[in-house]
Amino acid sequence: MDITNTPAIRGFARMCYDGWLQGWHERNGGNLTYRMTADEVSACCPAFTDTHPWVPMEVSDPSLGGEFFLATGSGKYMRNIPEDPVHNIGIVEISPDGAQRRIVWGLEGGGRPTSEFDSHYLCHVVRAAATGGQCRVMYHAHPAHIVALTFVLPLTAKAFSRALWQSETECPMVFPNGVGVVEWMVPGGKKIAEATRQAMAQYDAVVWAHHGLFTSGPDFDSAFGLMHTIEKAAQIRVLALSAGQGQLRQVIPDEGLKEVAEAYGHSLNEDLL
Repeated sequence: MDITNTPAIRGFARMCYDGWLQGWHERNGGNLTYRMTADEVSACCPAFTDTHPWVPMEVSDPSLGGEFFLATGSGKYMRNIPEDPVHNIGIVEISPDGAQRRIVWGLEGGGRPTSEFDSHYLCHVVRAAATGGQCRVMYHAHPAHIVALTFVLPLTAKAFSRALWQSETECPMVFPNGVGVVEWMVPGGKKIAEATRQAMAQYDAVVWAHHGLFTSGPDFDSAFGLMHTIEKAAQIRVLALSAGQGQLRQVIPDEGLKEVAEAYGHSLNEDLL
C-alpha cells in the first residue's frame, strides 16, 4: 500500500522542503517529528510491517507509550524527502512502556530515525502534557541568525525573549511566553534531551546555543511559523546591531510589548520583562 499521498505525509514532506528552501537545513542538518492522530494511524496501518526490531531508547517515559511518530531519518537530506519519502522518513512506534521504538514504515534500505529522536520524544511528552495533548509537531532546524545571537547574548530565556520581542512587533503575539535556552551540549544524547525537556516544559520554542532552534506546535503551520518568526526577529536584531556597531538607539518598550500581546488576547510572560 502506498501511503505517501496521505495528508499527514504530504504535509510532513512539504514542511521539510520549506525549511530547506529557507536555508535552515544545510547538508543533513535538522529534523522533524510528528505525533500521528488515531485516524492517521488507521489510514496508514495497512502499510505497516513488524520486521524491524525494537530498539531501546536512552530515555524512557510511558506518557506517550503506544503512539506513532513520523520522523526524518538520520543522515537524510531534507531536500530529498518530497521526491523519495520511503527512504528518507519513517513511521516509528513507541512501546507501551515508553522505553523502546521500532520502525513500522519507511526508512527503507537500512535507515534509522534521526539521532535526536530521544530529544524529540521527551519534548513531545512535556508539550503534550502542557497543551492537553494538542501539541503534535516538534521541529529542529539551524537558522543562522538565531544561532549568531548565541555568541553575543547571555544564554538565558530572559535575554533572548526580550531581544526577540523588542526586534519585531509580531513577536509578543506569536510567542508571548518567550523562548527557552539550552547551553551548548553534544547533540543526540540523554543530557541534551533532558535539558531540552526541562525548557520545553515552559516554552514552545527552545534555542540550542551555537547549534539551532527547537519549535513545537499543534500542526505543521504553527511549528514552522514559530520558527520563521523567531528567525526573522533574530535577523532584524543582528542587522540592527551590525548597523549600530553594537548599539541600539531605541527598541519597543516593555509597556508596548505588553500592549501588543494584550491587544491580541495574550498575556505576556512578565517574568522576562
